[in-house]
Amino acid sequence: MKKYVVGIDLGTTHCVFAYAELKAEQPEVRLLSIPQLTAPATSESRDSLPSFLYLPTETELQGTDYSPRHSQSVVGEIARKRSAEVPDRTISAAKSWLCHSKVDRRQPILPWNVSGKDVPKISPLLATQHYLEHLIAAWEAEFPDAPIAEQEIVLTVPASFDASARELTREAAISAGLPPETLVFLEEPQAAIYAWLEEVGDSWRKTLQLGDSLLICDVGGGTTDLTLIGVEQEEGDLILKRIAVGDHLLIGGDNMDLALAHYAAELFAEKGTNLDPWQSVSLWHSCRQAKESLLGMGETTGKKSETYPISVLGRGSKLIGGTISVDVAKEEAINRLREGFFPECAISDKPKRRSSVGFREIGLPFEQDTAITKHLGAFLSAHEASPSHVLLNGGVFKAKSLQERLFAVLETWFPENKPEHLQSQAGLDHSVARGAAYYGWSKQRGGIRIRGGTARSYYVGIETAGLAIPGAPRPLKALCVAPAGMEEGTSADVPSDEIGLIVGETAHFRFFSSTLRKDDLLGAILDSSHITSPEADLQETDSMETVLPATDSEGNEVDDYIPIRFRTKVTELGIMELWCDSTVSDKRWKLEFSVREEK
Repeated sequence: MKKYVVGIDLGTTHCVFAYAELKAEQPEVRLLSIPQLTAPATSESRDSLPSFLYLPTETELQGTDYSPRHSQSVVGEIARKRSAEVPDRTISAAKSWLCHSKVDRRQPILPWNVSGKDVPKISPLLATQHYLEHLIAAWEAEFPDAPIAEQEIVLTVPASFDASARELTREAAISAGLPPETLVFLEEPQAAIYAWLEEVGDSWRKTLQLGDSLLICDVGGGTTDLTLIGVEQEEGDLILKRIAVGDHLLIGGDNMDLALAHYAAELFAEKGTNLDPWQSVSLWHSCRQAKESLLGMGETTGKKSETYPISVLGRGSKLIGGTISVDVAKEEAINRLREGFFPECAISDKPKRRSSVGFREIGLPFEQDTAITKHLGAFLSAHEASPSHVLLNGGVFKAKSLQERLFAVLETWFPENKPEHLQSQAGLDHSVARGAAYYGWSKQRGGIRIRGGTARSYYVGIETAGLAIPGAPRPLKALCVAPAGMEEGTSADVPSDEIGLIVGETAHFRFFSSTLRKDDLLGAILDSSHITSPEADLQETDSMETVLPATDSEGNEVDDYIPIRFRTKVTELGIMELWCDSTVSDKRWKLEFSVREEK
């Protein structure tokens, strides 16, 4: 019997675990204390688990200092600390890699760009699984009479995660031991709203009025997530409905760490020390702690500048085993972060999208432009939105100066309708997990729910007919098979001409999605410019190569080129089934991938 609802924030830099009793008349959301190694042979309980994984050496494994849960890895606070000391044996940002479609996320590719036979590697999928296994072990130790497999589980994902990233997250969760029957996804910005709703209760209807729009600006360790929620009316009662979500933006605290590392490297160079590549990576990780300390300091204008020491291990013959350090000025560091990530700009200023260099190293697809305010302006302009309220989330906004700069920019954009700041007491690091637990309780007990259906429109690529040209692929059209807002539990025939389906041999299926094209109807056909032009408004999700069977249910062979039409179904579990129905027989084929947009 389900006793608890569990909310898990699987963050890029920290994981948080919250829970509430289902039978309670009013939810009392609590945080789970997570035991973890904080130093060799030293274990402490913390309210979050750093999303870092360390791969110990053979010598470390033979000792008793680490006692890792897995024979080849250890996660948590000690892994975060080791990231600065041994960066080439530490994995971070696995969540960002999990949604990077240009690499095989099931292959052992992390730590990235590290070579050497003595350094093992694991996949982003397995790293994610290890974090969840550690959280599950903490739960089982605390509540041995309430196995995780018997509880209601809410796992949060970025609103901007595409279908394949969600499905991979689900795969990691199930492999770790979370129950597939009761596992649901909730978008992180929505979870932050639910945390606020837990605090204010029914009085939210006094704060938000009909026609208001709420912007959730979530800047975490690795990503920036933007979501718009509207206040609408249904049968005389106010409801919350998601209007739009932004694209997946790889900008966050990690970028800020790198910016501080660049500043610190300049200071090292002024002292005559030029860092080598290994030290530069180590410095990046060292700057994470510096950033957290600097952003948490008092930031009163005119206050005497303070400094923070940043150190890296020495590499020269006279420095082996020692460290070299520089003192970073607080005011200069904060100013660089403020101007680099939240610069003053017009709402019409567009972020830089492309690199000016013809070749680029394969790695995480970080945004070329780090100006979060420019990305926010582009998001609001694309959806013609003027938010009346703003809810901030993510550890970056612990810095008051960054909060103040963001609202100052918003006020210049909307001087006649200055957005109001919705304050939440849940904590910028804990609100997503707390909100997920509250959502799970609310879902079971009939509380407020945010509506909206699928946040994206989904399309399938159709190769055009025509004369073949040597060396030139035929252009693609994009057929809308699921419009934005399609509700879970619904299905529909996709209106179109007959389309040829290849069976009996390897076929390449291409899928696309869009957060901007909210008005496309089921069956809408877009030409190739929406895919290939610089102004393309469709994004390709994971393609699929598979061989569909060339036999019917009785084992009889069918033609290798079958005329079909599509039928789309979004199940209650959030899985989109794309059925290919033959128009000349009763044969059907199914392609499916997750597009869960939890309400």
